[in-house]
Amino acid sequence: MANKISDETIDYVGILAKLELSAKEKEDAKADMEKMLDYIDTLNELDTSGIEPMSHVFPVNNVFREDVVTNGNQMKDTLANAPQRSGDSFKVPKTIG
Repeated sequence: MANKISDETIDYVGILAKLELSAKEKEDAKADMEKMLDYIDTLNELDTSGIEPMSHVFPVNNVFREDVVTNGNQMKDTLANAPQRSGDSFKVPKTIG
């Protein structure tokens, strides 16, 4: 395995991430990235034949439903405590000149 990350790759990633890394931080980041790539190589060794690809771990079902009104028209209750009303609406002070 032993993936090698070049100094140029670390510099490029730093530019993309808008990071200013010290020499020590670059070496640490390089080591971390190499470990990640080695782990991915380990995962690639797994036999996944017969496993269906998925985008989510849990099943995703259509969450849309029919829009049905269940509480009816509560206009009178809604406007009962309005400080001011104008017909069937709240009356509020003008906010735009």
